[in-house]
Amino acid sequence: QVQLVESGGGLVQVGGSLRLSCAASGLTYKYYKMGWFHQAPGKERGFVATIIWSSNNTYYADSVKGRFTISRDNAKNTVDLQMNSLKPEDTAVYYCAAGLLSSTWTQYDYWGQGTQVTVSS
Repeated sequence: QVQLVESGGGLVQVGGSLRLSCAASGLTYKYYKMGWFHQAPGKERGFVATIIWSSNNTYYADSVKGRFTISRDNAKNTVDLQMNSLKPEDTAVYYCAAGLLSSTWTQYDYWGQGTQVTVSS
């Protein structure tokens, strides 16, 4: 059974930093891409970043390039999202997701429960 559990959300001031972590279990990592998404109140869920576990290739939404970094820790089986220079518009629930590489690029098969990030001005 695949399980994704996010942690690390919270309240931070504008310009501050947070590090989110996603603990993944029940999947064979080399077959997956791991992504972070966010959803603000009243808005659709949007893509933030993804990492291909086997190659370590990373991809980012334009809005977070240069500020956020996605990484994986093989020993801990986690995928982290380091968020720097946070802005009020980054306020959202952040979700971790896992998608088989054999699926379409935008398809993710498993989702975590989400963690709230609030950036105060």
